[in-house]
Amino acid sequence: MSTEHSAALDGLQLDVAVIGAGVGGLYALYAMKNKLGLNAQGFDEADDVGGTWYWNRYPGCRVDTESTVYTYSFDLDMFQNWQWSERYAQQEEVQAYLSAVADKHDLKSSINFGTRIAKADWLEEEGQWQLTTKTGEKIKARYVIESVGLLSSSYAPSFPDQEKFKGEVLVSSKWPKEDPDLSDKRVAVIGTGSTGIQVITSLAGKVKHLHVLQRTPQWVVPLGIGPFPQDTRERIKKDPKGYRDWALDTASVFGFQESTTPALSVSEEERQAIFEAAWQKGNGFEFLLGTFSDLVVTPEANKTATDFIKSKIDAIVKDPDTARKLTPTDYYAKRPLAADNYYAVYNRDDVSLHDVKTNQIERFTENGLIIGGEEVELDVVIMATGFDAMTGNYLKIDTTGRDGVKLKDEWSDGPHTYAGLAVSGFPNLLMVFGPFSPFTSQPLVHEWQVDYFTDLIEKAEEVNGVIDVEKSAQEDWVGICQEGMAGTLFEVTDSWINGANIPGKPRTSMWYMGGMSNYMVEMNKIRDEGYRGFEISKSRVPCLEDQE
Repeated sequence: MSTEHSAALDGLQLDVAVIGAGVGGLYALYAMKNKLGLNAQGFDEADDVGGTWYWNRYPGCRVDTESTVYTYSFDLDMFQNWQWSERYAQQEEVQAYLSAVADKHDLKSSINFGTRIAKADWLEEEGQWQLTTKTGEKIKARYVIESVGLLSSSYAPSFPDQEKFKGEVLVSSKWPKEDPDLSDKRVAVIGTGSTGIQVITSLAGKVKHLHVLQRTPQWVVPLGIGPFPQDTRERIKKDPKGYRDWALDTASVFGFQESTTPALSVSEEERQAIFEAAWQKGNGFEFLLGTFSDLVVTPEANKTATDFIKSKIDAIVKDPDTARKLTPTDYYAKRPLAADNYYAVYNRDDVSLHDVKTNQIERFTENGLIIGGEEVELDVVIMATGFDAMTGNYLKIDTTGRDGVKLKDEWSDGPHTYAGLAVSGFPNLLMVFGPFSPFTSQPLVHEWQVDYFTDLIEKAEEVNGVIDVEKSAQEDWVGICQEGMAGTLFEVTDSWINGANIPGKPRTSMWYMGGMSNYMVEMNKIRDEGYRGFEISKSRVPCLEDQE
């Protein structure tokens, strides 16, 4: 950040500060400026818009949600006419889309790039927040909107003697802008989550030798990469609002209608045919949620899916020992993973699979890694080790609310929010897709949530009010979400969904599992009952307009 930029920031007074310039942050900034006419600015550590899509530019990076729903609907012209080229857009295309939206609506001029917000303190006497940047500038804002990203706080473990390694260590979520040439390199990929499988399938056959360092095998189904479906393009063009409303009225907002048929209610022959059709079509989310209604609910139903995927692993992977290592022993109840030709990668002579749960990564050497007592010589190590999901980026900001209470203490046993939008005791702090939001794809849901709290802010502005949340309403919401998670196999399967991937992180529910359709019903009920659970109290200080 330049000295000139720092000087302009220090002492800045705003109506609204939006933290994050990804999908949710861009729309929140648009809504505050264009719908409410408030003095709003955005802040982002990156030097351009995109959020997660700015940082994650690793080989093979693309959405695994249909591009049909990875879009905004507020700009109907762009919604109807943006020409996505693929069914699952690649990172470059998503970044270009977000940049085009920001340019069209003149949002970049209101975003302070290269600016990390390190602290947020509620000033009770002033009825506003004081934000402190990483370099010490102080900004005041009556409202703070945090759109800091579900999967933005990357996690990369450190290994002994890493500094001795003469090669390169790359983190997938902080990939260099200048793509490194890996063509003649011995490359190790640590991690086989959604990022890892994209990197692996992208690099196989393009590097000298690929070593996959797998701790936990995954159930992976084909993605179905291909051109954007023409019939959907025509449907959106003809009735964009109708398509958006249909998508939001599904449970998961992934661009398909979830199944209502239990797995064991049909014959074995019919069940296999349904699984096979889903496998051939691709789309990991549809395989899990669109084939049968109870795959994530009962072990018996879940086993029908894992038996099917296991049969595919055994048929595709030529070496039985490799097939065994690739076969999970837990439920198919994590974030669904999808990549074309993933298992076929392991038939290549230039790809080696290492079981690092059995033979652990011990330390780096000058020339590679010691794995299970043996040195594997490497030129590049790629950390595709995932994210401190949902809560990570919120807790990176040292946030203090009313009565000196810190967010990290409030969330010491896991997050607590009201509807994924606000936290009791942290007034005028609103979240886009915060903990206990619905378990869905994000862009259209971000937009819906921003519209919801835009209306709430408008109501507060009528009385120059401060928005807070009743503690009892918040805990009731958390209880509903925890009960919903407890009724699924997600609860008992270790993953980032429940925080089990981060050492020391509380293992807990962080989602509303009732689906988007039910979430909208509940949230509209809350609004119709006078924003039940929210508290709007009169501020002690006049708004900016009254001061002018």
